[in-house]
Amino acid sequence: MKRRKFVKNLAASASVFSIVPSHVLGKSHIPPSDTLYIAAFGVGGRGAGVINGLNKTKKVKFVAMCDVDERSAAKTFKKYRKAKQYKDFRKVFDLHLSEIDAIMVASPDHTHASIALPFMREKKHAYVEKPLTHNISEARLMTEVAKENGIVTQMGNQGASSDGSRQAKEWIESGVIGKVNRVDCWTNRPVWPQGIPLPTQVDAIPKELDWDLWLGPAALRDYNNSYLPFKWRGWWDFGTGALGDMGCHIMETPFGVLDLGYPTEAEASCTTNWVGDFVEADYSASCPSSSLVRLKFNTPEHGDIALNWYDGGLMPDLPDALKDNESIGDTGGGSIFYGSKGILICDTYSRNARLLPSERMKDYSPPPEKYLRIKGGTGGHQQNWVDACLTGSPTSSDFKKSGPLTEAVLMGNLAIKSFQYKKPKSGGRGFDYPGRRKILWDGDKMEVTNYKFANQWVKGTYRQGWELT
Repeated sequence: MKRRKFVKNLAASASVFSIVPSHVLGKSHIPPSDTLYIAAFGVGGRGAGVINGLNKTKKVKFVAMCDVDERSAAKTFKKYRKAKQYKDFRKVFDLHLSEIDAIMVASPDHTHASIALPFMREKKHAYVEKPLTHNISEARLMTEVAKENGIVTQMGNQGASSDGSRQAKEWIESGVIGKVNRVDCWTNRPVWPQGIPLPTQVDAIPKELDWDLWLGPAALRDYNNSYLPFKWRGWWDFGTGALGDMGCHIMETPFGVLDLGYPTEAEASCTTNWVGDFVEADYSASCPSSSLVRLKFNTPEHGDIALNWYDGGLMPDLPDALKDNESIGDTGGGSIFYGSKGILICDTYSRNARLLPSERMKDYSPPPEKYLRIKGGTGGHQQNWVDACLTGSPTSSDFKKSGPLTEAVLMGNLAIKSFQYKKPKSGGRGFDYPGRRKILWDGDKMEVTNYKFANQWVKGTYRQGWELT
């Protein structure tokens, strides 16, 4: 975002304040080698958990904390009283830029890029929750800015620091299941409302909430209790649905294990909703209550790979090698790798790899550990980033990796939106469909090549003054 476009409306008058980097004012800050000075944005809910994880390292100091909703931020503000407290992230930029080394962003998806990019361009290290961004173009931009400025980055998908994802990579690289041609991934999300009509009721804005700042780059609208708290995940204007929420966790394993890169094509089928007298509803402002997404990738090592995503209670086929008394794993989600010589399953949370049929595990000797384990596993994900900021060591999910991963996940959402889109029939009931379910993707050009209409969702739209550059 161009800093000259930051606008703050004050009471009865509107005045513009431009953010001037503090070094222009002659200020400077050289951090001690053992302390990382951080500004945190979105400090309630998930953000509170990230902050507590960062604080466990005993190597950080929080200079400023920012949240547009004092209700969700109250406990964190109380716990970290010494940090300056704000609602507007632009004030943190204006007042504390020279005092911080890094930022943590755990705001709703649609504001990740708007908040993070100005600080990243000033060479501040960045920890940003998953999904990295709200749309594909933002993910590409965040990846490029991180590279250009040489900053240390980490997306908040903790599974990337697990032993299990490294174990699965070592096993598959050893050839135990041969060439992989298919991966099935699933989640039990959404656990919030989806597939619902756009609210029309106007509810009173809570006094603790700055609704205009919460909307950020999204179009202005009346406040409704259907959006907060947490339920924003189910609305396309703010969240990225079940796939966006969990895809960066679950798909991280196959993405990293198989070096998937950009998908080449995508298609989706989703729940449809019906109202009244057998009339199909247009609830396209909301993510569907369940979906099945098929992505295809071409890899140097394994060739063509199909990745299938299931959510909202839909589940993949049970492998033939699975016995009646065996399970594919945690109901919360996981991945099943199908190879030319066998099957490997990796659970979402335990991340333990296992082979099918299960008899193979009795005499299987795993290959030597090849990839460095992260101290604390998934619980050490924040520590991994802090250490990297202070010492230059690598992170588990830097934007070079998590940026393309986010793009692949959001490519699935682009296919879902293409499925959901309906054009009302002129002069009649029902809808005309665009006639497309499969979309072809040029990852380098960041463009849908066979259904140009879908390209409108690659970049998204921004309220005036919130445009990204």
